Amino acid sequence: MKRILAVAALAALLMGASAQAQTKVKIGVLSDMSSLYSDIGGAGSVAAAKLAIADFTAGNKDVQVDLVSADHQNKPDVGSSIANQWFDVDNVDLIVDTPNSGVALAVSEIARQKNKVFVVSGAAASDLTGPKCNANTIHWTYDTWMLANGTGKALVKTGGDTWFFLTSDYAFGHALERDTAAAVEASGGKVLGKVRHPLNTNDFSSFLLQAQSSKAKIIGLANAGGDTINAIKQGAEFGITKSGQKFAGLLVFASDVVALGLPTAQGLTLTETWYWDANDSNRAWTKRWQVERPGKFPTMVQAGVYSGVTHYLKAAAALKSVADGKATVAKMKEMPTDDALFGKGTIRADGRKIHDAYLYEVKTPAESKHPGDIYTLRATIPAAEAFRPLKEGSCPLVSG
Repeated sequence: MKRILAVAALAALLMGASAQAQTKVKIGVLSDMSSLYSDIGGAGSVAAAKLAIADFTAGNKDVQVDLVSADHQNKPDVGSSIANQWFDVDNVDLIVDTPNSGVALAVSEIARQKNKVFVVSGAAASDLTGPKCNANTIHWTYDTWMLANGTGKALVKTGGDTWFFLTSDYAFGHALERDTAAAVEASGGKVLGKVRHPLNTNDFSSFLLQAQSSKAKIIGLANAGGDTINAIKQGAEFGITKSGQKFAGLLVFASDVVALGLPTAQGLTLTETWYWDANDSNRAWTKRWQVERPGKFPTMVQAGVYSGVTHYLKAAAALKSVADGKATVAKMKEMPTDDALFGKGTIRADGRKIHDAYLYEVKTPAESKHPGDIYTLRATIPAAEAFRPLKEGSCPLVSG
């Protein structure tokens, strides 16, 4: 009997030691859950993070992952408060997603101060890997420089050489306008004017009248989500496209096109880094994602959450600890990225994740063969060309 008890005690001890050896990770999805960016990220980003955790832990029992989520309400002070609470009290190791560049820039600085990790999938401002870069932040999916040099250059080359900008009046819109104007002018085009509108604007009439009166060939929409949808819908009512002007959706997501409908969105040129219907792997993942989001189609932001969380968990498993956020990010940069949605890639010294980008045109209703069949591929922008050259970003982590 004593021997049996001793064996049982040893087994319990070994099981306890095994449990203690697990690397524990807590991830927070910080997103817009209720407003104009909620279809871009929101609950769809939470669903993507759940899939990444399930897929990774199915093959790696040494990592235990908890997931939380919150709504930043597109307010930097709210996002900062949540980030501080998560890092200081709730033991969150990684914050992911965060559409809204104002919120993302604030959270990036908090992650640096607390030595935690921030993987940005939702926000666009290229300053996150430029002058505001730090050793605790990775910018995953896309950015304003990529959008500007994809859509902007392509339209100038095809005759759209005069521009007027409708710009969302905060960090993201300013960065997208700045980067696109630079790309347009570098390609030989001219910027005739601009007007800035408040975030989450319902009435674009006065802004559209200014754009219309400019006679610019291209009206560049330096906004996103609900603002882009409202501007294009109201522009159609004004007959802007019938007069020969064209909208350039500088940040358009699949969810926006679905919301607009192909009769309104057809012909839009845009740049994305991921499209659900591009290949069999993306389609298979989308079916799994749709279990929680029936009738929806995932955006590149939500795909980026899956990809970023997957790579973070690989680094966590390799290090067997995520206590040191800077060390975790360094490991993520050291390891090549590879997942089912974005394939193989790298993370540069400035925190910029590198992969291909794609120039798409929205299909006509007649061209669409099934729900969500919305894009025709016009060009692939190779990874080496898709993002701003490393030495041009003014990131303090980059020497030379």
